[in-house]
Amino acid sequence: MSKKVLIVDDTAFMRMMLKTIITGKGYEVVGEAQDGIEAVEKYKELKPDIVTMDITMPKMDGITAIKEI
Repeated sequence: MSKKVLIVDDTAFMRMMLKTIITGKGYEVVGEAQDGIEAVEKYKELKPDIVTMDITMPKMDGITAIKEI
């Protein structure tokens, strides 16, 4: 069973690149978020095994989001 991953980055291009790399390694990308607030919501909803987190994002930065998670 593959690990479930949530990708969090405010840049669509970076999310796409990470998704390509992660799925290429056999992991399942279960969701994406573009800011910290959305990341916390998606984490609660999807319960991923792994989260990639951008640090600098609008609305809520990655450090604050990690603390919320």
